[in-house]
Order: sequence, then structure tokens, then C-alpha cells
Amino acid sequence: MTGINPGDNHRRVPEHVAIIMDGNGRWAKQRGLPRTAGHRAGAKSVRAVVEESVRHGVGVLTLFAFSSENWRRPPGEVMVLMELFMSTLQVEVQRLVEHGIRLRIIGDLSAFSTRLQAQFAHAEALTQDNDRLVLQIAANYGGRWDITQAARTMARDVLAGRLTPDDINEAAVAARLSFPGVPDPDLFIRTGGEKRISNFLLWQSAYAELYFSDLMWPEFDAAAYAAALNDFARRQRRFGLTGEQVAASVSVVGG
Repeated sequence: MTGINPGDNHRRVPEHVAIIMDGNGRWAKQRGLPRTAGHRAGAKSVRAVVEESVRHGVGVLTLFAFSSENWRRPPGEVMVLMELFMSTLQVEVQRLVEHGIRLRIIGDLSAFSTRLQAQFAHAEALTQDNDRLVLQIAANYGGRWDITQAARTMARDVLAGRLTPDDINEAAVAARLSFPGVPDPDLFIRTGGEKRISNFLLWQSAYAELYFSDLMWPEFDAAAYAAALNDFARRQRRFGLTGEQVAASVSVVGG
């Protein structure tokens, strides 16, 4: 986990954006279509947001594609989501390579088929040297799972003598979460009109700016994303300080 520096308020573009892509099923239902049609339509919004992230200079984009709770959805819908994972990776991985985008899949991947796990690994390997944007796809991910597996790892390290209880602090926990070394989200977006974080990046989003859009995910295009980025740029991030303290810090950083 990176340290918090109020002087970073002068950066008007978030370094890390996290998005809950909600509303695919409701978008489809409004149009008399099966829920699976909404998931397919939502893939276009993913492409638009990825392209805009590169254009605006966002460093990390994390998308909540499939939560650990989504396995409880109708089997047919889950099957379509798995097929969509496969087909999208096959079609898009070369585009990621060409545009300098690094792909990372975060979550408990053991629940996926060996074929899909192999495809995840192949796509990550092809893009590992890219540095224009880190695109993280959260699949079978849950914030509580993430913290739990970090705690389990620390317990094993203590038993093995690699860590003592007194060594356990925020940095020790952060180092064992799903994406150590990546800045925490600055901007947390949820589409679909719901106003909750739904077990997504619970630890990492402690100081994220929250932005809720009434647009369903298939409707969330480049203009909608730009509006979210503009809203972020107008906010003052205080991290527990007063506005005056933040202003003073920014003036010192600016010279």
C-alpha cells in the first residue's frame, strides 16, 4: 500500500480507478432481452473505458468482472459469463499488446476451469512487459476473501518464523493482498444506480473518492467516464486533514 500524501491533490487525473460494472442484467431486461445480452453489451463499455484510461493517463484500472457471490446466479448466466471471459480474452489480448496495456487477473482463480486459468496465464504473460496501463480484472474476487487470505498468509509466516506478531502492521497486510505494490484506488466508480461497494476492494478503497452513476454499465460510454474523471478533478482529498492544511501542503509541493 502506498503512503498517503495530501500534496498529491495537485494531480487532477486519478492514478488508479476501480469500477463496479453494474446494471448489465437490468439494461437487458428493460429492452426485453435475456440478461446474458446485457453482459455481451457491457463488453463494449469495457473497451471504451480502457481506451479512455490510456488517453487520460490513468495508471491502473481495476474492473469488478465476477464476484465470489456471482456463482449463486442462474447456471446458464454463469456459463455465458465464463464463455464471455474466454472469447473476450481471445479477441482482445492482441489489442492489449498493441496498446501497451498490461493485464492482471486478481481473485481466487482456483474455482475456474483449468482451460480458463491457462488462458488467463497466457494473456498475462503476453502483456507482462507493457507499461502504459495496468488493467486488473477482478474475477471470483471478494474484499473479505482478499483480507482473509492475507491474514492466513501472515499466520503461516508467523508459524514458519518469517514474521512475528509485532511485525504485523498495515504494510504487512497490504503486502499480502491481491495486488501488492499497486497504488490504492483514487476513484471508485459504480454504475447502475446502486450506492454500495459490494465487497469490492474493501481494504484498498479506504480513502477512495466514491462516484455513483445512474447509467447502466452498457450505457457508460467515454463521455460518462470523462464526467466521472472531471468530478474527481474538482474534489479536494483531505485524508483526515483540514482543507487549510491540504492547501498549505499543495502550495509547498508546488514551490
